[in-house]
Amino acid sequence: MTSSRPYLVRAMYQWIVDNGMTPHLLVNVSVDDCMVPVNYIQDGKIVLNIAPMSIAGLVLGDDNIAFEASFNGVSESIYVPIKAVEAIYARENGQGMMFSDDESLPDLDGKSAKDNKHGPDSDPDPDKPRPTLRVVK
Repeated sequence: MTSSRPYLVRAMYQWIVDNGMTPHLLVNVSVDDCMVPVNYIQDGKIVLNIAPMSIAGLVLGDDNIAFEASFNGVSESIYVPIKAVEAIYARENGQGMMFSDDESLPDLDGKSAKDNKHGPDSDPDPDKPRPTLRVVK
């Protein structure tokens, strides 16, 4: 399946704006292809104000977020890969959502999704009896 992150970012953005708050993104700038002003990076991260009145040309895409913003009076093009977004939240009250690394989310059996070598129909332990269903009246 595709990542849910871009859908959740768009939903949280709309929710924050609809409630009259200021949406901010917490971005991990160590992710490849991040284009942000380096003077504002702290500890490998940057917080970006993405309020409609603060930026221009916002695109909340499936693979990236792009917009124009002014930093100390200088207009800059911002480009953030969606996987670099660690959180979106309202500045005023901190409500929002944090994201984890999609690749390391555990599967139901406790292994990460990329370590699971079993398909949906394969049985990891063929000697173990499989559960069965029966009709109870």
